[in-house]
Amino acid sequence: MAMSHSFIPLVFFILQLIHAIAGIDLNWYDAHATFYGGPSGAGTMQGACSYGDLYKQGYGLANTALSTALFNNGATCGACFQLFCVNDPQWCIKGAKPITVTATNFCPPNSAQPGACNPPLKHFDLSYKMFTTITYEKGGIIPVKYRRVSCVKQGGVRFEINGNPNFLFVLVFNVANAGDVSRVSVKGSKTGWIPMKRNFGQKWNTGVNLVGQALSFQVTTSDGKTLEFYSVSPYNWQFGQTYQSQGNF
Repeated sequence: MAMSHSFIPLVFFILQLIHAIAGIDLNWYDAHATFYGGPSGAGTMQGACSYGDLYKQGYGLANTALSTALFNNGATCGACFQLFCVNDPQWCIKGAKPITVTATNFCPPNSAQPGACNPPLKHFDLSYKMFTTITYEKGGIIPVKYRRVSCVKQGGVRFEINGNPNFLFVLVFNVANAGDVSRVSVKGSKTGWIPMKRNFGQKWNTGVNLVGQALSFQVTTSDGKTLEFYSVSPYNWQFGQTYQSQGNF
């Protein structure tokens, strides 16, 4: 039996809809890229997303800082992007495959003079390793194509707890699929769900004292998906420790 011609567009529309719901855009967009830091990647650690040692947290050197137009006041931290060098035969490495990077920092604008990261420009300030995977070091500011892609992570979502009994900080990282977190609530073993506030990047806080209680977390990613992770930390959790959920997005 011959396949209906109307069936193919329908399948394509359904696939597009699935990707849209998942927060994935199949379209490529124009931007530019540079690099910061050196070959060791030490200069890309820490940063405005509030991540720390990117090696220990699973991001490694596959990271990028984003310009204001992409950073979204830190809400895009943790999102993953695919990029490749275009329209610059002098500096694009021929045959180089697209790179996939996680947003871990902010590339601030320069109000004193025109700069690559000034609004409304879309710009990726890549780690040295990622930049030199698609272009030569002396390439300067290179044109790229980019798109959002799903983040592939190993293990569960991780929660690093810091602060003090009256001001709890929780860094949420290693988030799969959408990658960027838009809402977090915490629940002690003796409380209901308590909404947390974004402190900066992917660090969230509450003023409720939860010391001595096992902690559960409710996390919503930018694609609208919400998961609840129960008893992530035991009742005797400690500040400065990281706890991992049993599931991920």
